[in-house]
Amino acid sequence: MSFILEREIPPLCEDVTGAIRVGNSRVLLETVIRAFQDGASPESIVNRYSTLSLSDVYHTIGYYLRHQDAVETYLNQREWLAKDVQQRLSSIQPDLSQIRSIKLIVYASCSIRD
Repeated sequence: MSFILEREIPPLCEDVTGAIRVGNSRVLLETVIRAFQDGASPESIVNRYSTLSLSDVYHTIGYYLRHQDAVETYLNQREWLAKDVQQRLSSIQPDLSQIRSIKLIVYASCSIRD
């Protein structure tokens, strides 16, 4: 009886926005890899994200370990993109601290009358 080795494709899929998802879930590659880098075991990652399978998490981590430079480049690009989006949103949204201050003043003045 012979054992047949098969090549497997990593359980990673790029969505229409360019984000890479793990397995048949909406969980992002960066979520799994950052959790692993923070010391989480594959089992604890699956416990946190129940839509992931244990084999997909192990396979994803294995892929990361074999292709660290490429994955780190992707993770850095995603981090830069997130910061860029946050800056753009901050520039078009009002300063919420001012709105909160005004709301507290109005609330306090209403409470004094009661």
